[in-house]
Amino acid sequence: LFNLNSKDSVLLHNMAKIKLQGLGSEESVEAILSKGNLFTFENITGFNQSLYLIMDDSFDLSSRLGITVHGIIGYEILKDFVVDINYGTKRINFYNPDNYRHKVCKKCETFNIELFKLKPYVNVGIKIDSGSTEIIPVKLLIDSGGSDALWLFENSHPSILAPKKYFNDFLGEGLSGSVHGKRTFINSLVIGKFEFKKPTVSFPDESSISYARQFEERNGSLGASVLKRFNVIFDYKNKKITLKKGSYFKEPFRYNMSGIELVYNGKQLIREQNFTSSRLTDDRTNDKNTVILDYNYKYTFKPSYKIHHLRVDSPAYNAGLLEGDIVIKINGKFTYEMELDEIIEKFFQKENSKISLVVERKGKDYEYHFYLKDMLK
Repeated sequence: LFNLNSKDSVLLHNMAKIKLQGLGSEESVEAILSKGNLFTFENITGFNQSLYLIMDDSFDLSSRLGITVHGIIGYEILKDFVVDINYGTKRINFYNPDNYRHKVCKKCETFNIELFKLKPYVNVGIKIDSGSTEIIPVKLLIDSGGSDALWLFENSHPSILAPKKYFNDFLGEGLSGSVHGKRTFINSLVIGKFEFKKPTVSFPDESSISYARQFEERNGSLGASVLKRFNVIFDYKNKKITLKKGSYFKEPFRYNMSGIELVYNGKQLIREQNFTSSRLTDDRTNDKNTVILDYNYKYTFKPSYKIHHLRVDSPAYNAGLLEGDIVIKINGKFTYEMELDEIIEKFFQKENSKISLVVERKGKDYEYHFYLKDMLK
């Protein structure tokens, strides 16, 4: 659990203060470990559950996603079910493993998973260079919360080295701070009978992944940009994962070409005009008719978004945008009318797509224009 405020009330049992270390190059964070809790959602009840309450306010997942997030569901709940994740319909179904029957499916393939510290790992293959036929076997953490396609740890295998064509980028926020590294493409990713050409890959800096490297057999992570291409079925009891081709399977791999890392910036008060009625007046003296339109105004709180990180030498950086700029409009549309992911999608469009932004900086509005550029060509 995290991101709790003074209005939230949680009854915890058997508490103890601990330190947690995650991705990032900064210090560990304070947390409370609580055991023997009751956890419920929908028709699911978990008894004798352990949970971690993170006290550090700097770990703010809600601002990154643009929606309120209070926590992450982990192994303690998932282990008791067969969990079916459908990215196309945005639904997760939980099944009793004793009653569940796996369907015969030509578009599916089932793989063994390995658990280390209650986290799932799967063996896949990668081809880094287009000129090589070598398929490098790698063991990857299945990271459904990671937005990238792949993370690879350099030198975790003799052949795992970043391609010559890459750029340095902000990769995200971990429990222990920001994560930076190299962003690039590799030739292909092979998962059983499924093969993906030119997936995007990040090679995080060594300083950010010291905790992750404690499992020496781990070579990286398999993220949501790959997982979303399937219907994913986790069967922790039998240590299996089943992948079925989904609606996003053939979608090309893209990355944020703008260089902007946008985050939710709280609420802003917006004045909105509402049309209420119209009236026609008849002035017979001057032989004129007049139409009178009636409006009223209302004030509502709407979302605000700001530039949290800006990649050096990116199109947005070179156009003159700055970290801390509040984005008011994108391509002529007010951002308070949009969800965060709707705005970010525009940064993942094809190369040479035009982006027009109006931003607020120190109380003044500025307008900028730039074109998306592929840094990996």
